[in-house]
Amino acid sequence: MSVLFSPLALRGITLKNRIVMSPMHTYAATQDGMATDFHLVHYGIRALGGVGLIIQEVTAVRATGRIHDVELGLWSDTQVGPLKRIVDFVHAQNAHMGVQIGHAGRKTWSGAKGRGPTPIAGPSAVVFDEGWVVPQAMTGADIDEAVTDFAAAARRALTAGYDALEVHAAHGYLLHQFLSPLSNQRADEYGGSLENRARLLRRVVEVVRSTWPTDRPLFVRVSATDWEPGGLDIAQTVEIARWLKADGVDLIDCSSGGNTPVAPAAGPGYQVPFAEQVRREAAMPTAAVGLITTAELAEEIVRNGRADLVFLARELQRNPMWALHAARALGVDVEWPVAYRRGKL
Repeated sequence: MSVLFSPLALRGITLKNRIVMSPMHTYAATQDGMATDFHLVHYGIRALGGVGLIIQEVTAVRATGRIHDVELGLWSDTQVGPLKRIVDFVHAQNAHMGVQIGHAGRKTWSGAKGRGPTPIAGPSAVVFDEGWVVPQAMTGADIDEAVTDFAAAARRALTAGYDALEVHAAHGYLLHQFLSPLSNQRADEYGGSLENRARLLRRVVEVVRSTWPTDRPLFVRVSATDWEPGGLDIAQTVEIARWLKADGVDLIDCSSGGNTPVAPAAGPGYQVPFAEQVRREAAMPTAAVGLITTAELAEEIVRNGRADLVFLARELQRNPMWALHAARALGVDVEWPVAYRRGKL
C-alpha cells in the first residue's frame, strides 16, 4: 500500500494524500496585489490534478515588502474576495488550500535589485549582492510594524477560507535575514545569539498562531542552511524547529539557501536530508522539497519516514496532473475528476 497516497491529519484537517503544491512565484497579480483569473486557473488545475494540499505562492503582508510589484498581497481587505474565489474552487475539487505569507526585507522588489517605491529595510545595513541597494537597518518600531502586518495578513487569510497558513522564513527574505548571521549584524535583542536572531520569527509565529484557529495547521518554511561558512546551518535550524514546535507550529517546510548569491549543486532530493534531520532531532513533522520529480522518490521519502509531506514545485509546473499519474505509477486507484474520467486508463 502506498504511503504517499495515505491521508495525513494535521490539527483539524485531514489531507487526502502527502502531495503538496509548493508555493511558487507567478508574478501575475495586478500592481495592487489582486488575484486574477490566471490564479484561479493556475491553482484550480492543480486541485483537479489530485494534490492533497495547495500552498499559494508567497503573498505579501505589506505593499512595501513585496518581492515584485506584481506579487499577490494580503495587506488590504480588498484583496480577500478574489482569493476566496480561488479557495472555494479548490475546496470544490476535494483539495485543501493554504497560503504562504511573507515580507521581502532587503530583497524587496528583487527584479529591480531592491529598488522599490520606498527605501528598503532589513535587520542590518548589509547588502544582498553587488549592484543591490544597501538596506536601512530596521528600528524597533519597524520590527513591531512587521509583526502587526503578519498578524493582519493571517486574519485576512482566515476570512478567505484557507485551511493552512505558512510563514515564509526562508530564501533570504525578511525573517530569514534576521535568522542568519550573514545578514543580521545587530547588537540589540534581535541580533547576536541564535535565540536573539530567532526572536522576530517567534514573535511573528506567536501573533499568527493567536490569530489562526487552533483547528488549522501552521507551517514555517525555513532555509535549513545558507550553504556558506558562518551562516545559518542545519544544527541551528533544528534548535529553531524545537522552539517553533513549542510555539505552536505544526510542520517545518525544509528548503535552503537564498540569503546570499551562493547556490548549491542541486540534484534530485538534495534537500531531503534537512527534512529528515529536523524530523528526527526536533521530533517535528516536516516537508521535503527540491527536485522531487518521480513518484518512486516521493514514495520513498514518506515511506521511510524522511518527511511527512512532499512539496513539488517545478514538476507541478510541467505537469499539473502529476498526482494522478503518480498514483497510476504506484498502482493506486484514485478518483479522477468527473470531466476527465475518459482519460483514466
